Amino acid sequence: MSLFQYDFMIRALVGALVIGLAAPALGVYLVQRRMSLIGDGVGHVALTGVGVGLLLDQSPVLTAVIVAAVAAVAIELIRERGRTSGDVALAMLFYGGIAGGVMLVGLSGSRSNANLMAYLFGSLTTTSPEDLVVIVVLAAVVLTTMVALRPALFAICHDEEYARVSGLPVRALNLLLAVTTAVTVTIAMRAVGLLLISALMVVPVATAQLVTRGFLGTMLAAMGLGLLASGSGVWLAGTANTALGATIVILAIALFLVVSVGVAVRRALARRRAVPGPEPHVEPCDVVLDSARRTTPDAAPTAGPVPVDLETPHRTAVRR
Repeated sequence: MSLFQYDFMIRALVGALVIGLAAPALGVYLVQRRMSLIGDGVGHVALTGVGVGLLLDQSPVLTAVIVAAVAAVAIELIRERGRTSGDVALAMLFYGGIAGGVMLVGLSGSRSNANLMAYLFGSLTTTSPEDLVVIVVLAAVVLTTMVALRPALFAICHDEEYARVSGLPVRALNLLLAVTTAVTVTIAMRAVGLLLISALMVVPVATAQLVTRGFLGTMLAAMGLGLLASGSGVWLAGTANTALGATIVILAIALFLVVSVGVAVRRALARRRAVPGPEPHVEPCDVVLDSARRTTPDAAPTAGPVPVDLETPHRTAVRR
């Protein structure tokens, strides 16, 4: 009996695949900027949006998008200031977000514990058709933005000062990247959970970087690995009756370990093949091995080197 004969499994598969495409497409920019953990921080704040939605009996996805987007913009503005106090402000924002989310979810009703676990660790099999439409539309927007603006986004991630001198709207692009991060975190919370979304944005990119060199190649490979981990995770979770989000993340990490071992073995074999053999013995430049010429007592002195007598190997002629 196939698992995908049920509608909820088909919705889970579709949702996981679109998130598996969108999350690494965004994550490649975050890794390039050394902001791999921003998804984790935005996820903490998005929990407050979930609590607001549950408390007001509104869609938790939409309220989480709004709250997470505002928080992401605040994070970007703090980062832009470049001051030491920014780290403290970010920490307060993250911890305040998860604390506020837990408190608001607790005030929302008797099923608060179940709701909290679903959003923290994912529950894609309970996704309604309406939620799936929101996930697919927002993921398509994120994916299209990341691909269409790839040259400009790569420029600000690689060298922000050069991008500013080149005339690019650096602040607007940074804010766009922050907002798309918030959107990606929010739509992925139903698949892998708010506490695990950073793994889906970072681990496929880290795996792709082991075998690729160019930025575009890394992006495409990361998206392929995200698809593989998400699709396989849905099937394995349905077969083994495990948590969907955790299964997807474990598979992504397993792919990273397999590729890491394969790359290490390949490099070791390449080094072994490249080890040079023993160099042949080279005679000094003032020794001439010429069996046709013999040294005799009556030989006239020459300006060049005196040949060696091969029949008497212990006698080596030197310059006179």
